[in-house]
Amino acid sequence: MYSSGMPETISSGGGLMYRGKKISLVIPAYNESKLIQPTLQHVPSTIDRIYVVDDASKDQMAQIVLELNKKDKRIVLIRHEKNEGPGQAIITGYLRSSGDGYDITVVVGGDYQMPLEEVNRFLDPLIDGKADYTKGNRFLLWDITREKMPKIRILGNIIITALTKIASGCYKVMDVVDGYTAITKEAIDRIDWSRAWKRYGYPMDFIIRLNAYGFRVKDVSRRAIYLKGERQSQIKGLRYALRVSPMLIRGFFWRMLFKYIYLDFHPLVFFFFSGLILLPLGILFGIFLIYQEYSGVGVSGPRAIVCALCIITGLQFLLFGMWFDMEASK
Repeated sequence: MYSSGMPETISSGGGLMYRGKKISLVIPAYNESKLIQPTLQHVPSTIDRIYVVDDASKDQMAQIVLELNKKDKRIVLIRHEKNEGPGQAIITGYLRSSGDGYDITVVVGGDYQMPLEEVNRFLDPLIDGKADYTKGNRFLLWDITREKMPKIRILGNIIITALTKIASGCYKVMDVVDGYTAITKEAIDRIDWSRAWKRYGYPMDFIIRLNAYGFRVKDVSRRAIYLKGERQSQIKGLRYALRVSPMLIRGFFWRMLFKYIYLDFHPLVFFFFSGLILLPLGILFGIFLIYQEYSGVGVSGPRAIVCALCIITGLQFLLFGMWFDMEASK
């Protein structure tokens, strides 16, 4: 899957551990020769090991990382032979970090957009046993975010977040596209990452899987670094939301089957599936009745009542399913 660009026996070279835990950092990177250096130069001593996963970059990024390793022996370069997507790059880092025995794995991008001086806020909930996975939430610092984040990206983020809440069952999270995260070794070891989404959209898929396996996800407020003249994010608002929507739909049905049928039965699946059948059926039947009315055929009272019952009952089933899902996810 990958090859390492340097020896396996690299000393930590500065890692001090944090509250008795061994901490690693995974940086998935593709063609980040401009920004990988400031990203690595701002890694605090809290981090014991730094895994830079080069997803088959075509620029000089690998050479820059190797040069930086001469000064900071915590840095390990892992190279994919072919481009597999940021999700797979993170999974590669996860598995390597767990295999090397690190207790917590932090993930940031290689675009110097995530302030590592705030990493303690991501680590503390995991060490204190309050969460298994922490993720950044720029919206908790709303006054700063709304000034710096483009409006179209805010709109796309809100749409994706709403869809992800339903797909994942994590109704308390926001800013689901944020890639600044931390995860425990136990969560890495228990989840089957071979079926996870590998391309852009992976943060939402990871949240779905974490909930399905019963792990706790917690938002952490964090600021974003925006550099003038640099396009650091690959997210393009509404187009991105449309592209990941099919993945979220598949993730929702997988979670229903895996969590509420395979692992443990819960009747909420009947509410969800009944609602997903009755509501669209009622809407389509209603459109047909409107067409008949305007065509002069006319609509009988019983047919109109059946249509209304399908819509109302379907909507109620979906709301009850969401309510039970929220309670089960607590």
